This record gives sequence, structure tokens and C-alpha cells, in this order.
Amino acid sequence: MYAIVEINGQQFKVEEGKKLFVHHIQNAEEGQTVEFDKVLLVDNEGAVKVGAPAVEGAKVVCEVVNPLVKGDKVIVFKMKRRKDERKRNGHRTHFTQIAVKQVIA
Repeated sequence: MYAIVEINGQQFKVEEGKKLFVHHIQNAEEGQTVEFDKVLLVDNEGAVKVGAPAVEGAKVVCEVVNPLVKGDKVIVFKMKRRKDERKRNGHRTHFTQIAVKQVIA
């Protein structure tokens, strides 16, 4: 059984026991249980339910494994030739690691 769920504006395919990295969830603590209600699709051994836009009564229960994980550093380098203009910038995206405990449909 798997489901397509929308978490913080992104869609993820989730299954029980699977771990994922999602955009940082504010006020999340380690071990906390989080529920997501915006389930777009549920597949239960071939029986597919598609929501319009979400499946009624379906939700995904997850546990926060690590509330703040920093992604790889991304370097942004801009340069204009013959102008002696260079700009170097970088950032690291913040993620939250969650483990899927249950898919309820």
C-alpha cells in the first residue's frame, strides 16, 4: 500500500516504514507524531482511489526522526565579463527527516 501525499507544497510517494526528507517543518521536535491530511492518491494492492483534490478520510501518520537536517551547500557564482563584477553566494537548505508510521485510507 502506498499513497501520494502533499507535504509543505511538495508531493511525495509514501509507504509504511519509509523515511523521507521534507522541507523544514516549523516547531517539530524529535519523536513527535505529525499527521498529513492532504492525500492525493491511495493504492491498496491495485485498488486505486484518486482524490478530487484529496481523498476523503485518508491521512498519513509520521514520526519526526530529525527535526533539522542541513542539505548540501550550493554555491551561486555570478560574473559579468570585462566588467570586473563577480558575486559569490551560497546557501544550505534545511530539511526535516520523517519516518512514515501508518497510511490510513
